[in-house]
Amino acid sequence: MKIFRKALIILLISSSFLFADETYEVQKGDTLYSISRKYQITVAELRAANNLKEKDVLKAGQKLVIPTADIGTAAALSSNKTPSKVKQEIAPVSEVYIVQKGDTFYSLARKNGMTVADLLALNKLDSNAVLKVGQKLKIAKSGEIAIKPVEPKPAEEIQIAVTPEKAPDTRNYGTTTTADSSTSWPVKNPKITYINGKVSGVQLACASNETVVAVREGTVMYVGMYRGFGQVLFVQSKTGLIYAYTGLGNVSVKKGDYVNFGSNVGSAGVDSIKGTPQITFMVFQNGKAIDPAKAPRG
Repeated sequence: MKIFRKALIILLISSSFLFADETYEVQKGDTLYSISRKYQITVAELRAANNLKEKDVLKAGQKLVIPTADIGTAAALSSNKTPSKVKQEIAPVSEVYIVQKGDTFYSLARKNGMTVADLLALNKLDSNAVLKVGQKLKIAKSGEIAIKPVEPKPAEEIQIAVTPEKAPDTRNYGTTTTADSSTSWPVKNPKITYINGKVSGVQLACASNETVVAVREGTVMYVGMYRGFGQVLFVQSKTGLIYAYTGLGNVSVKKGDYVNFGSNVGSAGVDSIKGTPQITFMVFQNGKAIDPAKAPRG
C-alpha cells in the first residue's frame, strides 16, 4: 500500500510538471521581441500572458510564462481595434470575477476553459488592455466558449505539429475544390483544400515560388515565424478582419506597411510534410476563424 501511495505521489508530481506552463528566466540583453522569436510566438501574446504593458522593461532573472501558441489568439492580439460588433451567440456568464494580484488574461482564460480572444471580446477589451487588481471581468461558464460567430460556421483546429518535418501529417482535411473566377485568392488558380480544426483555413496548392498577393487591402500587423505555421503575415483590413497568409517562402512587406488589393506580399513556400508548393490562408474576426472563401475582397 505504501509503495502504491509513493508511486501515486510521484505520478501526480510528474503530471503537474507535464501540464505546467513553460516558463523562461530573462537573461541580460533579452527583449520581448527576442524571446518571442525564440519561441515563435508574438510579442502581444507574451505581454498578455504576463500582464505587461508596452513600455515595461524586462529585468534579468525575471520569470515569464510562455503561452501555448494559438494563431487565433495571435491574430486577435495583433489587431489594433476594439473587438467589432458582430452577430454572435454569447454563452451563459456564470459569474463576474474580481481580478487578483498575479492574474493575467492568459491564466484566467486557461483556468476557465476560454481563449484569450474570447475573454477580451466578452469584456469588450482591445489587445492593449492590461489587468488591474480589483477590476471586474465577465467569465464564461466553465468549459464553454464565450463567443461564437454565427456565420460562417467556424471549423476545428488545424492539427499541425510544432516540428512538422519530423512528424506524420495529422491535419484533418475537408473538401477540395478548384478556384472559380468570381473569387480572388492569394495565388492564381489554386487547388483549394479545407483544413478542419479549431482554426479553419484553406491550403492553396500553387506553382513553386509563386507570388502571393493581398486579397484585401489593409495594414501589416505581424511578420515572422509562428510555431507550427512557418513564415506568417497578418494583414488587418479597415473593418478589423485579420487576413493570415502562412507557410510563405519569403515576405516582401514589413510591419506597419499598408498593402493594396492585388499587391505582392511575398512568395509561396513548400509544405514541410507533403513537400509540395502551397500556402495556408486564414481569415479571423475577433480571433475566430471564418470561411476564407466568404471573407470580403478588394
